[in-house]
Amino acid sequence: MMIKDTINSELKNSMLSSNKDKTSTLRLILAAIKDREIAAREKKQDIDDAIVMDVLSKMVKQRLESADIYKKNNRLELAAKEEFEIEVIREFLPKQLTEQEIKEIILKLIEETNSSSIRDMGNIMGTLKSKYAGQLDFALAGKLLKEHLSS
Repeated sequence: MMIKDTINSELKNSMLSSNKDKTSTLRLILAAIKDREIAAREKKQDIDDAIVMDVLSKMVKQRLESADIYKKNNRLELAAKEEFEIEVIREFLPKQLTEQEIKEIILKLIEETNSSSIRDMGNIMGTLKSKYAGQLDFALAGKLLKEHLSS
């Protein structure tokens, strides 16, 4: 079953149980996916789970940034709403790798590719994106990779 189908099914369940907050978040997710479908249709592309995961990852990132800003401005009720939406969105994403797991993967890739300088960073990041899409924080992975390659 595709992720979009799972989200639609979850939306129906949420509507039946009268969970308004979750229903609202699921509708936001489906709207974002629909926007991406329209953009893909114009380019004559199909939308698959990888693209949906990319949409969901971006939604999580946006909400993390918003929640952080709300907390800094002492708007805790809005921050809590963003964090709730993050939880709902993450239900449809694969389990996120921990920092330690990311370090181990990076060290393994550095060894496999005999990488030794920052110039090799692009190749390793490309491999990470193709193998671990939706499973890791690429900003953190880039930072860790840069640390290992520059040392």
